[in-house]
Amino acid sequence: MAVSLTFVEKSFDALTTNELYALLQLRAEVFVVEQDCVYQDVDGKDQKAIHVLGYKDHDLVAYTRIFRPGDYFKQASIGRVVVRKNERQHKYGYQLMQHSIAVILHQFNEADIKISAQTYLEKFYNNLGFKETGDRYLEDGIPHMAMLYQAS
Repeated sequence: MAVSLTFVEKSFDALTTNELYALLQLRAEVFVVEQDCVYQDVDGKDQKAIHVLGYKDHDLVAYTRIFRPGDYFKQASIGRVVVRKNERQHKYGYQLMQHSIAVILHQFNEADIKISAQTYLEKFYNNLGFKETGDRYLEDGIPHMAMLYQAS
């Protein structure tokens, strides 16, 4: 049985240099190297985001960045969803997303969450309550779709 991750949420200005380095390293490890996608990860949006860091035994293994409504999409949003490859068998992605959704619901008091999801993860996001909305599209050469979560 997988251990539960410990989550910390921080604004950009509250991140330590080591935390920033670790989250950028994790994002590059998965999105650039593993997915073989050359794109501008450091996109100027990190400064507006709340960074959700998921730790297992003091090691960063999971991460998202979340946005208030209007900072990325009209709705609140979650992006850069990532779990280190050698930790995915523990289903930490579910813990990570459930925690990120809870932060938006409770701290932002928002019921609608929009994401830009890689299409191969459709079932994963459906299991979390997200529904596809609109046309599918390419983002940085990878098939994506918009998805919406609406809390009841």
